[in-house]
Parts: sequence; structure tokens; C-alpha cells
Amino acid sequence: MTAQEIIQKFHLNKHPEGGYYKETYRSNGIIKNENLSDHFIEDRNYSTSIYFLLTSDTFSAFHKINQDEIWHFYLGTTLKLHMISPNGKYSFVLIGNNLAEEERPQFVVPAQYWFAAEVLEKNSFAFTGCTVAPGFDFKDFVLPKRKELIELFPNLEEIITKLTHA
Repeated sequence: MTAQEIIQKFHLNKHPEGGYYKETYRSNGIIKNENLSDHFIEDRNYSTSIYFLLTSDTFSAFHKINQDEIWHFYLGTTLKLHMISPNGKYSFVLIGNNLAEEERPQFVVPAQYWFAAEVLEKNSFAFTGCTVAPGFDFKDFVLPKRKELIELFPNLEEIITKLTHA
């Protein structure tokens, strides 16, 4: 299938960070705010899950959330997931199904890490899923301007410039 066929088949919408998504699961169970860390301001569902599709002509811009986010690879080509820890350590992981080349079909981005993604192969896409617990809410989503992130991590200006919006 092509990226456009997947977007249509699963009714994916544009995501503010880049790419396309659709929520596929939101648990009925609720975690009360008093049982969550100080990063949360309201109750959250136990867990949520989305489909996420990224094409090679764009990127998923650096952002962070209050929860761990589990990435699952489904279809397409390798996705490079870039991360910056809260103390400024940069790392990356390749998400895909070429296990001989150290790609991982599943990976967890820790809570409070800044992360971005790009598809490495030109004219291609990566179709993935993301599971978040406690459940995702856009109140937990921080999408900084390039300048803001460079001020936090000036030594990472090159990668931040590449994977943020002005």
C-alpha cells in the first residue's frame, strides 16, 4: 500500500508535530490526578494508542509528553527516532524490521524526553503505532519553537534546527 492509501484506509489526520495519526484506543479506566506525578494537572485514562504515519518529505518535530511512549513498527521503511534527555544527552534509535541492522520493531521513549522522528529512505514512509500510559492528553504535549529548544540545549543546535519548526 502507498502512504496515501493507508491515510485514507485508516482515516488518519494531520498531527501538529508532523505526520498523520488516528487514536485507536482509549481505556475506560481512569487514574485520579492525586495518584499521578506533579507533571499532570488532571485525571488520565490508563492508556491510549494511535496509528502514526510519517513520510520522507516531512518530519515529526521535537516535542515531549509527560508519559513513556511505546513505538511499534508496522510497515514501510526505517524510522530514525531522535531523543534528548532532560539533562541534554542526545541519542537515537532506528525503528524498523531489519533486525540484522540493529533496527528495533518496538521502542520506549521515556517520559519527559524531547523526541523527533524522520524517515530515512527518500520517497517512502513509516507506518507505526504509539502507546502511551497514563493515557495521552494534548495538555501533556509540548511542541517548542526552534529558538526555545536551542536555548535549552545550545550544543544540539544542528539537530534541533533540522527537526523543529521556526
